[in-house]
Amino acid sequence: MGNLTTSLVNAATALQVYGGALDVTEENVSNADTPGFVTQTPTLIAQSFDLQTGAPGGVLLGITQSTRDQFAEQYVRTEQTNYSFDQQKVSDLTSAQNYFSLSTSSGIAPALSDLFQSFSQLSVTPNDAVARQTVLNNAATVAQDFRDTANGLLSQANNLHQATSTTINTINQLATTIAGINSANRVDPAGGVDAGVDAQLNAALTQLSQYVNFSLLQLPDGEVSVYVGGQTPLVVGSQTYAVQGDFSAPQTAILSSSGTDITGQITGGQLGAELDDNNKILPSYIISLDTLAQNLANQVNSTLGNGIDQNGAAPVTNLFSYNPNSAAQTLTVNPLTPDQIAAATPGAPGGNGNAVTLAALANAPVINGYTFAQAYGNLGAQVGSDLSAAQNSSATNQSLLSQAESLRQQVSGVSLNTQAEDLLQYERSYDAISKMLGVLNSLSLDVINLLPPISAS
Repeated sequence: MGNLTTSLVNAATALQVYGGALDVTEENVSNADTPGFVTQTPTLIAQSFDLQTGAPGGVLLGITQSTRDQFAEQYVRTEQTNYSFDQQKVSDLTSAQNYFSLSTSSGIAPALSDLFQSFSQLSVTPNDAVARQTVLNNAATVAQDFRDTANGLLSQANNLHQATSTTINTINQLATTIAGINSANRVDPAGGVDAGVDAQLNAALTQLSQYVNFSLLQLPDGEVSVYVGGQTPLVVGSQTYAVQGDFSAPQTAILSSSGTDITGQITGGQLGAELDDNNKILPSYIISLDTLAQNLANQVNSTLGNGIDQNGAAPVTNLFSYNPNSAAQTLTVNPLTPDQIAAATPGAPGGNGNAVTLAALANAPVINGYTFAQAYGNLGAQVGSDLSAAQNSSATNQSLLSQAESLRQQVSGVSLNTQAEDLLQYERSYDAISKMLGVLNSLSLDVINLLPPISAS
């Protein structure tokens, strides 16, 4: 009877074990599309069986093991950081390129061409009022196009300030989420981890990797510590250390919770691209644009200053004026009348000598060996080259991200085919043990019925 009882106990225990295994499999299937969830594997532990020592044998359900691979997770986060950086670059530079199109009928390039053509026409008809007015009109168009382009770039920089502020807020919100999960993500004494909490944690970390580069320290109790740029704490246990943005100067700065400038640590993710574009790329375009505007104004003003106007007088007012600190943004045409255009040289009143010199400026290598048109073309080409490089890098990193996600899926993702096989195996085991338990139960009743009745005495 003892062996029969042992068999009954073992069968009942096994029934519970396979029932638990079925529960784990069903949870895998139901969470196959849950962000951050990985396959959970039930552990079956065989018990010792030895009749001489009384070891009953049987099977127990151990801890449910997670298939999460931290290397695969880090691989995905790294590639996500790189890809998000490039995507933000593409977005920012696409907007910037709109201000430097070389193929449209409007903008700085055609305006420069029209201005020098009007100087050329003035050299043909130096005393024609229409030709003189055309010079003033085209000069005003050039100034307006420089201002529009500069203001567009500055507007984009302001938009980047707002976008950066939003990105910082998102980073801090995710930090709060991770800190909250840390409070719940404790490894139990047996070594198991709540699969749902673990999925939330890793989904939040993957999302954070879109916005900023960081390093991760995984602690034995299930908590994680997050360090921005690998140095500055963002999350330690249940404590967050919010980062801040300083927009008081043209160069955006990122500060730690203690006020330390950590801008140099941020090299990846959406925030890294926003900082690079706002602090380096856009300013470089604006500087080049200012240089072009300032040189154009100085060369034209200087040449006009060497001539005489239609009345034989030397000019007292420049054609162009600007603020040296922001030449392109402030470039304007002074209120001259057509007769004040100095088309002639002092030795030949009424002639076209100075107009010829003005027209010749179109082909003069006045900016680092380049003409005005070439210098502007170089700037436009630089913007296009930067955008092309970002697009190529984005395509490469998108492919690498896909590879990383595929590797993670192979290592720890939920395979419905595999789960179907496991489900079938556990169901068959469960059914077999149920039948065995029925047989053992019937045998027990038969044994009990064979026992002689206990007499009352």
